[in-house]
Amino acid sequence: MVDFSPERSVTPGEMPAAFPPTEFQPGAIGDENYTPLIYIENAGGHVYNAPIVAFGVTAEEIAFCEGDADYSLVHNKVVSICPEEQTVTLSLTAGFSFARPIFYLSMDASDPMAAAIEDVTLAPGLNDILVGRDDSAFSAVERIFAFANGPVGTENPQRQGLNSALLGEGGPLNVTGGIPPLATDYSPLWDLNLGEWTQDALDKGYTSRLTEEFAILGMVQKGWVTGPGGTPFGSTGIIINCPVVFRFL
Repeated sequence: MVDFSPERSVTPGEMPAAFPPTEFQPGAIGDENYTPLIYIENAGGHVYNAPIVAFGVTAEEIAFCEGDADYSLVHNKVVSICPEEQTVTLSLTAGFSFARPIFYLSMDASDPMAAAIEDVTLAPGLNDILVGRDDSAFSAVERIFAFANGPVGTENPQRQGLNSALLGEGGPLNVTGGIPPLATDYSPLWDLNLGEWTQDALDKGYTSRLTEEFAILGMVQKGWVTGPGGTPFGSTGIIINCPVVFRFL
């Protein structure tokens, strides 16, 4: 089950490091058994991605057909929900893949900080999924690339990253490793790879918006991007449930 009653809060750090936040509280918390992944035993053994958007309430209590939803009762990404019509409208997140703009749903995360920043449900059950193998054979995940300290400024065409998002400038504009139908190994489960521009890259003005994974990995190979605090770049061990729903171009 999922408890939607907590009030989501995120307190940014002081610049130049708004990320990581000094305090955070996810707005929805799943119990130890909750997962958005549903295995249907009597229908071919398929796995469905079915995030809970409301729990333990009547249809009348969540009849927000015209919007103005009560987020103590429903998922924070719900724009409107109308049980009578069996419809729900969800807000989308902008990002990039293969240098193409995309929109995706962001619904669940395995880590409390990620859940608070993404404004999604904390789903600790997702920690059971094996990470660190990208989209290799038998892997259930793809990679999503985020930057801790990318360019900031609402008028900056290069804006990107968690510093910018925590300053209220918009979404972090993350980069996903694959989208349908361009990647036959696509998965909506994303293994978070968090990058940090080095001080040398910042001093030389090399930071810019990156929109596809091989450009990012090239910057890593050249030493301009590392993991947080200069650690090796790679998986953080955090899973985010982010089905891609639209691509431009």
